[in-house]
Formats: sequence, C-alpha cells, structure tokens
Amino acid sequence: MDESMSPQVEELVPLLAAFTTAANEGHITRAAQRLGVPQSSLSRRLKAVERSVGVPLFQPAGRGIALTTAGRELFARTRDLAGVLDDAVAVVRSHADPDSGLVRFGFPLTLGPVSIPSLLADFHSSAPRIRLHLVQAHGEALAEMVRDGRLDLAVMIPAPADLPAIPLGHQRIHLYVARDHRLAGQETAELSDLAGESFIANPPTYHLRHLLDSHCAAVGFTPKVVFEITEFDTLRALVARNLGIALLPEAETPHPDLHRIALSTPVERSIGLVSGNHRPTPAVARLREFVARHASAGERRNRTLCRQHGLGRLQ
Repeated sequence: MDESMSPQVEELVPLLAAFTTAANEGHITRAAQRLGVPQSSLSRRLKAVERSVGVPLFQPAGRGIALTTAGRELFARTRDLAGVLDDAVAVVRSHADPDSGLVRFGFPLTLGPVSIPSLLADFHSSAPRIRLHLVQAHGEALAEMVRDGRLDLAVMIPAPADLPAIPLGHQRIHLYVARDHRLAGQETAELSDLAGESFIANPPTYHLRHLLDSHCAAVGFTPKVVFEITEFDTLRALVARNLGIALLPEAETPHPDLHRIALSTPVERSIGLVSGNHRPTPAVARLREFVARHASAGERRNRTLCRQHGLGRLQ
C-alpha cells in the first residue's frame, strides 16, 4: 500500500494551524494575534490553503470571517488534528524531561477547599516544574472528560466501572438538619424514620441523588424532594434555613448552623483515582503514584487519610 501523502496534504500540513485558528476565531486580526504572526502573513497562509484545496473556505461576515460550506466540512474533519499533534509533541517533550509537563486533574464538587489544595501543594513541593490544570465538576462530567482525553486524572466518588481506577478510600454519608429541626437533638437516626420529611438534594444525574433514592427505596419510601440544586454550599444553606433535610458527606469547612446525625445503617461511597485508557506521560504517572501512595498510607492509619498531605477529608 502506498503510504505517501498527496501533494495537497504535504502542502496543507504546515498551514493547518492557520486554518484551524482562523476558523475558531472567525476574525483575521484575532487569529493573527493568537498565532503571533502579522495579519498579512496569516492572510497569505489562508489563501494558500484555499489554493491547495481548490475551493473557497472563508467568506466575509461583518467585520470578521465565516467558513463556507466547504470550509465547514474541512474544519469538521481536521479540527482535532492540531490538538492531537500538540498533545503528541507534549508527550515526546515530557519523556525527554520527566520532571516537567502538564497534568489535567479533576476532582468532585464535594472536595476542594481543604483536601485537594493541600494535596496538590504537597505535590508541587516535590515536583515544582509540573504544571497542573484543575477542573472541578460532578461525577459524570468528570468521567466524560477522562474518557475523551480532556482530563488525565480525576478523583471520583465513586469511580466508573469502565475506567482504570486506584482505590483511595471511602466517604461516609450523614444526615444533616438545621439546628432548630425536630431531629437536631439526636446523634443517630434510622433512614426509615425519615419518610415524612422534606429533602433537599442534587438533580437525579448526581450520584448522591442516586444514593438517596436507592437507600430510601430499600426501606420502603420515595423521598419528597422539595429543592433540587447542584451547588453544595447553597444546598447546605437551604438545610440550615430548615427548608428540608439532606444526606451529604461531611463538609470540608463545617457549616455552623447544621447538625450532623449518623445513620444507624452506614451509607458510604468509594473514592477512586481514575485515569484514561491511554499511556500516561511521566508527569501524569508521577501525580498518580503520589496520590495513591498517600492514600495507602492513610489506609494503614485506620482508614483516616493523612490530613497534612491533603486527603484527610476523603474518608
């Protein structure tokens, strides 16, 4: 099979960044600034792309430019090539210098103010030239970003079954009520006794909501959810106003107006460090090993992850 490139492809490859950037920006001046080249130079490159393809790819659109039908088709088929090439160069460079590189790291909305910054600060002390791009999102969003390569690693609660994961520990779920709620004097509660209560919870796509629905169903009732919200600080504030009760992990920064009640039958979620189905760069492998090592040390200390290394709130 002839694996040589056509003359058109050989001509287009060096011009791909110009075409992709102009298509993304929709403006010659902004695209030239982004590439760090004169506007006239970018215009010549775009004309060269059109000559090579043989059809117009751009058309005027107000003060900017827009893709023609042919341009949109070419962009749809080539838009990821520049990113793939950039990733390939980054991987090769990182192998030449394993103490540097970029790690795209995600973590859940229930963690952040204490544990993750402390963990990453400790890692940064040992690997100061490794750059970290951080993303905080709910579980399914993190999983999708790992699957499609936008994230290299993510702490997830729980880890999805289709992705490689290292167990880190468990997160206990408690009942939270307002200080003036009728249950505020109790230290423990049976889930079955909460059938008449109003709940504040995440939307059904969140794992915590699935836990609430499934555990309540197991004891014979469907929870009456009066507020659905994605943001956990606001959720806790609504509970503190006595607008409902909630099943939540312990907050890293405790809310002064909430009373925590242990469930008689414990509810826990597993915590995992998830990676994608691809070979990690040395920088990614280094962070993965760092997190796993500190989690293992915590397991040996009676399942209380070492707080000074940032994972104390994960269990």
